[in-house]
Amino acid sequence: MSYHFKSPVRYSEIGEDYLLTVPAILDYFQDCCTFQAESIGQGMKVLEERQRAWVLNSWQIVIRKRPGLGQLLDVVTLPYEFRGFLGMRNFLLLDEYGEKLAWANSTWSNMNTATGLPERLTQTDTAGYILDEKLDMEYAPRKIEVPESMSEEAPVEVQHHHLDTHHHVNNGQYVKLAMGYLPENADIRQLRVEYRQQALLGNVFYPMILKEDSRFCVVFASSPGNRDKHPYAVLEFSLV
Repeated sequence: MSYHFKSPVRYSEIGEDYLLTVPAILDYFQDCCTFQAESIGQGMKVLEERQRAWVLNSWQIVIRKRPGLGQLLDVVTLPYEFRGFLGMRNFLLLDEYGEKLAWANSTWSNMNTATGLPERLTQTDTAGYILDEKLDMEYAPRKIEVPESMSEEAPVEVQHHHLDTHHHVNNGQYVKLAMGYLPENADIRQLRVEYRQQALLGNVFYPMILKEDSRFCVVFASSPGNRDKHPYAVLEFSLV
């Protein structure tokens, strides 16, 4: 069953253009599924006691229109499939009149925090969730193709402010860091992120970038020059 919450766009969520930022859209979606889990007794503390955690594998976020300061939003999440150790969710960002501003698909892994490995889902893990119909959208592959030739940027060390309650770099932090390499005033129409390994305090990102027409790719590599050998994350921005 879908879950939603309403919120006005806050000043802390807008950019220089007075519009909701792309990282803020991602944060709204993450908050929405977190609120749903809490509402059905599958919240973070409950999972922690069971040594479980949902870890995000991938995002595909399509942005039609970014709302402005004070605009009332309706944020919706729709879990639609459980398979093996995976959970799949759609998201919607609507305005107060029900107009679709953005929508998304995401894939999550049920992780055993004691072993650090994916754990097959049980009835206990999925209790309380009622699955929805899969959203009608154009679905991109989960895996992002990494370009052959990319330019290297200065290394970035993981700091405390990048971490979340799981003590690894939060999903949204990768997007914020990657957007720093985009052209000025870039108009993002789609964001895809593939998370390949967790980054912890003190780890170092070796960013690699490539601009191809309207596609901008950022790889946070785990060692210099190794764009596709165990990177932390691969991001693809589709620009207007």
